[in-house]
Amino acid sequence: MRIILLMLGGFILDGIFGDPAWLVHPVVIMGKAITALEKFLRKRLPNTPEGERLGGRILAMALPVGTLLITGGVCWLFYRISPILGFAIELFWCAQALAAKGLAQESTNVYRELVKGDLPASRRAVSRIVGRDTAELTSEGVTKAAVETVAENASDGVIAPLFYMMLGGAPLALVYKAINTMDSMVGYKNEKYLNFGRAAAKLDDAANYLPSRIAALLWIASAALTGNDAKSAWRIWRRDRRKHASPNSAQTESACAGALNVQLAGPATYFGKYYDKPTIGDAVRAIEPGDILHANKMMYTASLLGLAAAVLVRILVLCI
Repeated sequence: MRIILLMLGGFILDGIFGDPAWLVHPVVIMGKAITALEKFLRKRLPNTPEGERLGGRILAMALPVGTLLITGGVCWLFYRISPILGFAIELFWCAQALAAKGLAQESTNVYRELVKGDLPASRRAVSRIVGRDTAELTSEGVTKAAVETVAENASDGVIAPLFYMMLGGAPLALVYKAINTMDSMVGYKNEKYLNFGRAAAKLDDAANYLPSRIAALLWIASAALTGNDAKSAWRIWRRDRRKHASPNSAQTESACAGALNVQLAGPATYFGKYYDKPTIGDAVRAIEPGDILHANKMMYTASLLGLAAAVLVRILVLCI
């Protein structure tokens, strides 16, 4: 019952408060730890492909294990002091592990700048939620980037944390966030991180393998419930879900492209380097700023379906 209350409470708190700018988020602390560990390991290990791979493996082991030990230890201590205090800190962390409201807010900011016709402002707004270079993006490119981010982060920011929360409460949800943050910082296939970031990228692929596929199916269901094209979402997901270097990133992205009947992905620039990525979906119509709001609606619906499914699983476990 504790896990059920944590999932429900965390989801509600995230929906109400999101991620206030004044509150230090665990991901920020994780990011600083990753930067410090990377600097430490690079100084002490040989500057060779083998040395970099070893450093990356140490990082990929140290951060998740450290996160589990710290958060698990704090929860254990607080529960020992008082069950209410223990539940409060775990609930607080569960809310921080979810990112539905923050994702909707940031993407809606992009939509607002687009409808005002302020392309430079829309580029700045979308740069807050994407990893690609945004300085040269057209209005269509900005819109695509925002929609793709909403779709992908429906898995990374909501469904996957809920999945691990269902299994192990706040500590396991935050371990997942540590893995995801590590991949977003070092899991690049460029000269700097090709070797060092390999272990982090592989670990993130494994951690997201099942949640991303669950998220895609939930997105298809949400398309039907929100008046979007569920049949196309299913068809495009079946066809294009593997059109990405990551085995997971195109799962929800392909379902979203099909639901909206637009084409996503395609060539993009990261850190000044051009990548000729394949497109996802069919350009039945041109993408438009309003599709960001449609994507948010499906993201919230898929998140609610995911929450309901997770609660049902925990209830079934209690009944067995």
